Amino acid sequence: MNTVECWPVEILLHDDEGRTRAEARLTAGGAEVTGHGLARRNPSDQEVTQIGEEVAAARALSDLAHQLLNDAAGQIEGMTHKRAHLSL
Repeated sequence: MNTVECWPVEILLHDDEGRTRAEARLTAGGAEVTGHGLARRNPSDQEVTQIGEEVAAARALSDLAHQLLNDAAGQIEGMTHKRAHLSL
């Protein structure tokens, strides 16, 4: 059986005084999972908004990935009654 699904991820960024916050929102099957990321600029570093956005977005996506793996592991454990070992 071949199926194709699209899981859109929306990344929201907010810059404020040397900090960039990101939310990575995945909506799939009526459920929403949100990953969070934060980047802080060293006060002595030059301000380059794009770098902070990339770091915060990457951390939010990483958080989202870990949440999805934890959820999948819980589902596997519920079905097999054995500990699931999933990693990135």
